[in-house]
Formats: sequence, C-alpha cells, structure tokens
Amino acid sequence: MNTATAPATPPLRSPIDHPLFWLLAMTLAHVVVRVAVSPALKWDEAEQMLWSQQLALGYGAQPPLYTWLQWGVNALVGPSVLALALLKQALLALAYVFMYLAGRELLGPRGAFWASASMLLLPPLGWYSIRDQTHTVLVTAMACAAWWLLLRIVRRPRAADFAWLGLVCGCGLLAKYSFALVMAAMLAAALSVPESRRALLSRGGWWAPLVCVLVVLPHAWWLLGHVHEATGETVGKLQISAERAPVQGVARLIEGVAGTLALWAAVALWAFRSAWWRGGAAPASPWAQRVFVRYLAGVALALTGMVLVAGVSGLKGRWLLPLLCMVPLAAFAARPALQQHPRGRRYTAAIAVVAVVILIAAGIRPWFSGLRGEVDELNHPAAELQRALRAAGYDGVSPIIAADHMMAGLLRTRFPQAAVDACTSEEEDVRACVKADVARAQAAGRGWLLISRADRVEPGWWDKAALAPAGPPQTLTLPLHMVREGTAPAQYHYRWHAAGAPS
Repeated sequence: MNTATAPATPPLRSPIDHPLFWLLAMTLAHVVVRVAVSPALKWDEAEQMLWSQQLALGYGAQPPLYTWLQWGVNALVGPSVLALALLKQALLALAYVFMYLAGRELLGPRGAFWASASMLLLPPLGWYSIRDQTHTVLVTAMACAAWWLLLRIVRRPRAADFAWLGLVCGCGLLAKYSFALVMAAMLAAALSVPESRRALLSRGGWWAPLVCVLVVLPHAWWLLGHVHEATGETVGKLQISAERAPVQGVARLIEGVAGTLALWAAVALWAFRSAWWRGGAAPASPWAQRVFVRYLAGVALALTGMVLVAGVSGLKGRWLLPLLCMVPLAAFAARPALQQHPRGRRYTAAIAVVAVVILIAAGIRPWFSGLRGEVDELNHPAAELQRALRAAGYDGVSPIIAADHMMAGLLRTRFPQAAVDACTSEEEDVRACVKADVARAQAAGRGWLLISRADRVEPGWWDKAALAPAGPPQTLTLPLHMVREGTAPAQYHYRWHAAGAPS
C-alpha cells in the first residue's frame, strides 16, 4: 500500500549540513554542562540513583523501564552524574530523531527538521526536561517513535514494523502509565480513517498487540499485587475530587495546554505570519491530517472528561507533553508549502537561539539560584561532604541509611560501593526500616551510617531512627557552592557506627 510518498532527500554536501549532526553536538554539550555544573543531584536524579541499585519489576509509583535503563548505564560508567546525563540526553536525542523520521514520512528534510526541532519550543521538553525529569523524557520519546511507525506502516505495511510498533507501545507503557491514553487516541483516530485502517488491519498487524502484551506482561503481573503502591501517588498528584468545582480543573487544563504549546505557537506565528492560513495549500497527506485532527479531538475529549466527570484538577504540562508533542508535525504537514517560504530561515534561527539559551541557562542555573538567595539542590557541596564523612571515619562501603531519597541518591554517587536506603517518615515506619537495614549490615559484618540533611529531615526522625540511646547525632557544617556572600551553610547530621561497635 502506498497512500503517500515522502519527498526525496537531496544529497548532502557534508555531514554538518544534516540537522542530526547539530542534534548530536547539542546532546554532547548538555552532557558536558551537566557534569561540569555540579556533582549534586536534583529530585528525579536522586530517585533514579536510589532505585537503580537493583533490577525490579516495579518501583513504587512509576513503571520500571527508565530505572532499568539507568541500571544499565550505571553498570557501564558507574552510578554518577555522568550516567544520569548520558541516559537523559540520549533519550531526548531519540525523541528528536523519531519525530524527524515521522516528519520524513510526510515532508521534506526542512519540514521534518522543523517538526522535530519545534519540540524544543515546548517548555516541558525543551527546558523542564533539562532541569529535572526522567520518565516524561522516555515516554515522549516512545510517543514520537509510535507516530513514526504508524505513519510508516500506513505508507507500506510490513510485519517487522508492526512488531516494532508493539515494542514501542510496550516500552511506552513501561515508561509511564499515561501512555495508554496516547495509544488509545492514536488507535481510535487511525481506525477511523480508511487508509490507515486498511494498513493496521492488513496482514501481520497482529504482531503489534502480541509484542506489546509480551513486553508489558512481567510488570503487569507485579502490578496486580501492588496497585495501591503504583497508583496512590499519581492519584494524589492529579488532585481528584468530586467536590471541587470543574471550573478549576478546566482552568488548569487550559493552563497546561497553553504552557506546552504557547511558545511554539508564538514563534511559528512570528516567523510565518499569515502564511499559516493564506494560500489554501493542500496538506502533505490528507489521510494523515485526518488522523492528526481526530487524534487531538480524542485527546481533548478524554482530558475534558477527566476534568468534568472524574474531578481531576491537577493536570500539568509534563503530563500533557507526550499527548501534544506531535502538534508541530501536524501543523507543518497541514501547510507543506511553508517549507519553501522565504521566512523559514527566521524560524530556523529562532530555534537555534532558543537551543543556545537553554544550554546557557542549564549551565548557570545554580549561580542564578545562589545570587537570588534561593538555594538549589545543585548548590550543595557533594564532594566536600564525601571527604568530611571519610574524615569522620566512614569506610565508604558500609550501608548508608538516609532520612530522605535526596540524601540517599547523592551519597550513592559519592560511595558507589555502599548499599543505600532512604527511611523516610512519609512513606514507612522509620524504626522498622532502620532496624532491617542495620540487621543486614550486621549480618554482612559491616558498620552503618545514619545521615540526614538539616533542611530536609522530618521532625523526630532521629528519635525514630535511634535503635538505642546514643545521644544526639554529630553535625557537619559545609559552605554551599555558587551562592552570594552571607548565605547560611549547609548542615548534615550523621551517626557512624563502625563494624562491631555498640549500636
């Protein structure tokens, strides 16, 4: 079946003429900047350092795929800021590559580049994913890959592509449960259009659901026994309440959509002006445009139903990103004549400027936070803390028991040979958690380190964590990095129990 033919790709004069060369350069630049800017960790980074100590079928409120990948990268380069940056930037690069490939199914190289690079103008991906996101980056990459494979299958159905689509959909569900809405809306839209329906129902189509089920099945089995653990936190973040006025939910939904698309829409209108609606040019592929429109209508209907019927009022831009990342592709596919528009250089230049600004902002964010007097996680003295704990007698290999996951994740990067756990007051019985960790340490003939950060420890944590009267913990006071003069130093409370010493 050939319902659309992608424009031929002109020969490239040199590798640097290809936009993917600059994508690779920007990816490597972000890795270098993240490693150079600070050895401390952000929230999601610390979470991954803690979870990726072992492989498991589930990790609390999030599906396991990102943590599995982080485990693999850690095995190659060690649990470190470098490992965190490599994985995230590789997945971001894949998202842009997959969207470029999706664009090439409908557009020429220039239009495909715009469809891909425009995602940089979606703040949840372009900026917030650089600041601190993990699972959202992975699920967005899978959404882009799903669009590429769907468009490819409609042009020419092949069993191998159906299998790849099933793999991508399975990985999307293992990245974030919300990918189910992406899948449902895509499937409903594609089945409602004759050209795409014939392709999806053609020979070999059964590979997609089969592979998807096989990929998801192990985690689904785990999920049956951990439903509350996997959904409780997400339900809380969605702020579901039948008593809350739907106006608030609608306002948050509009805010989330605008926060995702407004910057891209403003730049696109500035660059092309009235060319978006003048000229009446036909879309690149009419069938694809019908799929895009019906997909977005299905997404809008589902989200509105969540707000009005289920009482959801906590929708955020990062949750909408996988659903809306295809909007620039749909827009440029609807107006393919823009690829030859003389103002196209302005659009490309705007994207390049935003890319450079984001890279610079990623590098200076700890200094900016410090100058404002708002201490960021990246301002904390990770290397100095490591040296101070060594000087206090910690052996570097005994288990570490932290009061929160931020402290636990940070110390894992500093002491990669030590097992690390977070016994938090919010999630579990602190005394029972500490007691179990201590028992394992004693069984292994090790000591153990109890530690908390003064500005994050829950009141009474040390009373709960103490297994026997041992007096107050010791304190380390260390200067923060990249902060203005007069900023209060960081304080850490710890208690080191050497192997064989009384607890």
